[in-house]
Amino acid sequence: MIYILLFLAACFLSFSNGANDNFKGVATLYGSGTTAFRTAINWATLTTFVGAVAAIFLAETLVKNFSGKGLVPNDLIQNPIFATSIALGAAITVFLATKIGMPISTTHSLVGALVGTGIMAIGADFNFGKLSKAFLIPLIVSPLIAGLLSYLAYLIFRNFRKKLGITRNSCICLEEATVILKETQTNVPIESHRSIQLSKCKKKCDESYNGRIVGISAEKAVNTLHFISAGVVSFARGLNDTPKIVGLLLIINALEIKWGMIAVAITMAIGGMLNARKVGINISKKITPMNSGQGVTSNLVTGLLVTTASVHGLPVSTTHVSVGSIFGIGTITKKSNHTMIKKILMSWVLTLPVAALFSAMVFYILK
Repeated sequence: MIYILLFLAACFLSFSNGANDNFKGVATLYGSGTTAFRTAINWATLTTFVGAVAAIFLAETLVKNFSGKGLVPNDLIQNPIFATSIALGAAITVFLATKIGMPISTTHSLVGALVGTGIMAIGADFNFGKLSKAFLIPLIVSPLIAGLLSYLAYLIFRNFRKKLGITRNSCICLEEATVILKETQTNVPIESHRSIQLSKCKKKCDESYNGRIVGISAEKAVNTLHFISAGVVSFARGLNDTPKIVGLLLIINALEIKWGMIAVAITMAIGGMLNARKVGINISKKITPMNSGQGVTSNLVTGLLVTTASVHGLPVSTTHVSVGSIFGIGTITKKSNHTMIKKILMSWVLTLPVAALFSAMVFYILK
């Protein structure tokens, strides 16, 4: 019975992960107006699923790390109550964050759940040294690196674009205003006329690129590259997140890792298709406005960092890296929404203790 509960808990975590995380890979596609929401989420679902399947061959180290190996004694890892508590604690945390539209990290939630359950189970014998070295440092450093790299990459790509003679079209807005002249003593209107004046645009202008790259329209080339780069990020996310959840299923001896990966991939895809809109809009539209070229830069940095981390077994958060990359772009354009950034940072700070609390409560109840 407990093994069935563990499998269901892992599926619940996968569903919540897909709802909160799937759209992050394609956030720049929707945010820049390159594609509609439904096209973006369909592309994210497909490429995330492919990344999840690829994890069977490329991400064995992450599976072992998130089983709790090295953090707690091996006999505790073999206890299904331990793994179930971690899965449920993390799942509840991510699910609640999704409902309020906050893009938090499933990785961070899992780490918090590992800590809460581990401390509840063995107290001071929990390996805090490995926790800091193998988990916390990559989680803290990765968004800072992402922000810096996207900042530098955008400067380089912008200068390269200008040297190629590719210009960018934007827009200004004109509006008609009625001017009324009044007699000063009686305040009676004596004349009125209409004028045209510049104003702040009330709607977002679609920016485009002029010029050609190796014989191809610059606008078409940038949009195509943007679409591909978003797929790379979603692939990297599936590659990075799937083994973290599958690590909790290792104790079900009857379930091979590859089938666990496929089960996680399917429920992750379903979660993204059904419940990603609120988080998707917040991360796409409310951190900073951007165009296709800026979106490509952000995606390339995110995809590079997350894929590299996955292959080397480093538990970075796609959420942290993606938001850090987007914020790096906003730092250059000076259009970042600092209020939204503060809310996201606060949700990140709360993720670990909230997940630790939920998982500790679940472990206590099941025990």
